Parts: sequence; C-alpha cells; structure tokens
Amino acid sequence: MLRITQLKINISEFYAHHVNEVKEAGWENCYNNYELSLVEERLCKLLHCKAEDIFQYDIVKRSIDARKKQEICYNYCVEVSLDKKREKRILEKGKQNQITTAKKIIYNPQITGGEILHNPPVIVGFGPAGMYCALMLARAGYCPVVIEQGSCVEKRRKDVENFWKGDLLKPFSNVQFGEGGAGTFSDGKLNTMVKDNTGRNHKVLEIFVEHGAPKEILYMQKPHIGTDLLCDIVRSIREEIIRLGGEVHFNSQVTNLQIDEQKNITGVEINHKTWLDTQIVVLAIGHSARETFSMLYERGISMEQKPFAIGVRIEHKQSMIDKAQYGELQDILPAADYKLTYQAENGRSAFSFCMCPGGFVVNASSEPEALVVNGMSNYKRDEENANSALVVNVVPEDFGSNHVLAGVEFQRKWERLAYETGKGKIPTQLWKDFLNKKESTEYGEIIPCQKGANCFGNLWNCLPKFVCETLQLSLPYFGKKISGYDREDSILSGVETRTSSPIRILRNGEFESNITGLYPCGEGAGYAGGITSAAMDGLRIYEAIIGKYKVAKVCE
Repeated sequence: MLRITQLKINISEFYAHHVNEVKEAGWENCYNNYELSLVEERLCKLLHCKAEDIFQYDIVKRSIDARKKQEICYNYCVEVSLDKKREKRILEKGKQNQITTAKKIIYNPQITGGEILHNPPVIVGFGPAGMYCALMLARAGYCPVVIEQGSCVEKRRKDVENFWKGDLLKPFSNVQFGEGGAGTFSDGKLNTMVKDNTGRNHKVLEIFVEHGAPKEILYMQKPHIGTDLLCDIVRSIREEIIRLGGEVHFNSQVTNLQIDEQKNITGVEINHKTWLDTQIVVLAIGHSARETFSMLYERGISMEQKPFAIGVRIEHKQSMIDKAQYGELQDILPAADYKLTYQAENGRSAFSFCMCPGGFVVNASSEPEALVVNGMSNYKRDEENANSALVVNVVPEDFGSNHVLAGVEFQRKWERLAYETGKGKIPTQLWKDFLNKKESTEYGEIIPCQKGANCFGNLWNCLPKFVCETLQLSLPYFGKKISGYDREDSILSGVETRTSSPIRILRNGEFESNITGLYPCGEGAGYAGGITSAAMDGLRIYEAIIGKYKVAKVCE
C-alpha cells in the first residue's frame, strides 16, 4: 500500500464548474457527491494508471490550504493499494516526498497482566478520559464502575439550559460537571497536537463514529462534533459500558480514599457514607474538580503546581473571519477558524485558544458567586459570531504562594471578581473601551452571541494587570494577521480561567501515583488538553491496567 500526500483539488475551479449545484444543494452536499471521483482521477493521473488498476484507496486526511487566496485547495493524504509490482515501480520512480510506503497502525493492545483483580476497577470522572478508559475496560471484560459527581447528560443539559435562562447554578450539574465532562458544552474539537505512533488517536475517532459522530471526522484535519451531537454520543457510550457489564453512577462524589500500610489503594468513599472495595482507581476528574483536588492533597497524593493561561473571550462576525481566511470563497466554504500567537516584550505570550467558529460565548460557572466563560458551537457552526479565548500564560510564580493548590485559588480570585464586575452576569467590554480602561455603554455592529445574561463591565477589574497589558499589546499584532481583528467594536467577555488544570497529579513510569493502583488520568490530572488528548490518555491508562492486571472473572 502506498501513501500519497499533497494531492490537491482546486476549490475555485470546482466551484466555477458547479456553481448552480452549490447554490442549490450547499457546498458540502455538492462537493461530497464528487469527492471520491475527483480523488480517484487525481490518483490515476499521478500514478499513471487506470481506475481499474486501483484495488482500494482511503482518504487519510483532508485539509484546506488557503495560503494563496486565489488558489485555495483541498489537500489530501491518501492510502492506495495497487498490484505489488506496480507499487514497487512507482516507489522507485515516484516523488519520494510525495509517495511513500504506507504504514498501517492498528490499535489492538492485548491483556498481558498477571496480577488478579478481585474487584472491578473504579473510574472517577466521566469526561473523555474516564469514558474511554471505562469503555475499553468494559470491552475487555473488566466490568468497570464509573463514579461521576455530576448528572447524566439528559438531566445535565436541562440544568445548563435553565441556568442560562436565569435559574440558580447547580454545583454538580453545569457546564463543567456531569456526563461527558467540560468538552460536552464546547465546540467539540477533536484535533490534537499529540504525536501518535500507536493508533490511539484514530481509535478515539473510530469510537466516536461508532456512536453516532459523522464519518468525516476520521479524515478531516480539524474534526469537530459540536455540542448538539456530543450529548447523544456520550449517552450512547454510557449505554454500551452498561450493556457490557459495567456500572455508571451519577451524583456520586468520591470523598475519601482507603490506602493500606503498603501504600496500596484498597477502596473509595462515595458521598461521605458508602465504601467501595477496589484495587484500581483511575482519577479522570477533570480540570475543575477542586473539592477532589483538596481531598487528594489531604490524603498525601503527590501533586505539583502547573502553569496555565487566563484571559477573555473575543467575538467577531464570522463573516469577517471567513473573508480574511477564504477571500472570494467566504460564502461557500464552512465557517473558518484561526490560530494566533504573540510573544510580548514583557515576556508573556498571548494566544487564541479553543476557537469556536459560528458559536456562542457561554457562562460556564461551576461555583456560587464566581463566573467563568467558555466557547461553544453546534455541529453546523452557523451562528452569527466567531469567538475564541484570548489568553495569556500564567506561571506558578504568579500564584503568590508555594502551596500546591495555589493555582486553584488564583483562578477563584479572578472568577469571583468577574462575578462582582458583572453582578452575576457575563461582563462584556468593547475593545476600544478596554484600551481606555473604561466601561462600555453600547455595542457597535457586533452583537454578542452568548448563552447566559450579560452586561457591560470593565474587565481590568477582574484580570491581572499583566494579562490586560499583554492583551493590549497583542491585538494590534493580530489585526495584521486577520484584517479587522482589532476593530473597535470587537467584544471581550470575561473571564476565561479554565484553559487547563492548575495542578499535575504526579505519576510514575507505570502511570501510577505514589499510591499503587491509583492512576492519574486526563486533563484534570495535568496530562491532556482537550477532548481527544484526554480520551487518548484514557486509552493509555487502559493499556497500563491490562498490562499489569487480569480479572478473576470476565463479566458477560
């Protein structure tokens, strides 16, 4: 099998030939009807063969190359199977950088552990890390027991929507807590910067597709699902875990750990009253599990401070971003995204994070009288505004204390000030007024697209001075990268503090903490940064468990 890269299809040319079809059916529907035949045609031309000579081909990756606005292309990576003799000749004569031998990676770790598990493994947290770890353990017959302090996604969704409409915050059923984790109410991005030579990344995507995600996520360069689809997908994964003999318990908080004299985990306490015996606990607790962080600290679990970033959400018209990225094709291509970075003279870095095309800024609070924002998009990404976190790096020296949980208190400080600044609502400020450190009085052409009430407020009152000053320096630079990015009526909303966990739960080469059988996992433990990387870490812990333990009796 051969791997072909840089196989390009000119989008402008395709549109010119199919303009009426595109107008009638939409870009995606129209292009998808022709995609396979176009790819096959390019393959035949490149490989100097006929269609009947191709035994099989698969699209591995598709991305948009928009560096030249007049020649925007789809750029493909394709794996193709031909007669072995023909493949050999092509490799000998072909372009070495474009045509190589494909290396198929199949994710299929085997159970090799020898120690007997007499009790089911306990998974604490049911975000991507815990969910994927539990699913794979269930498929292997380990009957995992999932303990989630939040609600099931059906109830959680209602609670979140009611909160946005003005109901009281529910501390364990909100944008941060509950089935699916914080990523459930996000853009549902599935791209990751993690290098993967094990097949974990593709396995994560395959499982999403098995449970209802669009098949295109298997090959899109920047796949995403969206909140509207994620809710059904996570429920489907939960149902499979239960069908395979696992258990999922909601509204159940792990409040203590049982550790023997040899530093082995032997049990967990649920809701301060029920004990569950186990030899394995997977801590997939998410980046906002502050009460659990405190409990772990008190129980002597090794942790350390970790840097993260804080800042604001910024909103622009999605049409402005589309025009900047796609030029004349702005009206036909899917909503464009962006990624921006800036190194300021003060030594700080500012960067966009979790950019949401065609989405909402949402009130993502999880504690009373504290406010934090996040971004969210549905699958179609068809709302009026684009939004992104615009954040500045924060290091432990900024926390003001050497205490391992000082980063948590640093976050809380600014979230409480944001709540005060907005009087319980999302505080917003126009860019021109942020520059002048004054509260805004009216919006310009950009109107907020938000979930949860908002009001005008001066964001200098709820962000560190160095963050505000770095944002002041960065936006004019970003305006040179994307025309209009620093326009005066761009809307800033605060505060964004949950970019990643403020702590790291230390683990050894076997992925255990200083307590044997206790496996820190995912974003909350400090080993991931997003849905896919968290899910991949869940698979990594699953591999560690089956590499050390086997079950006394496989569940049916």
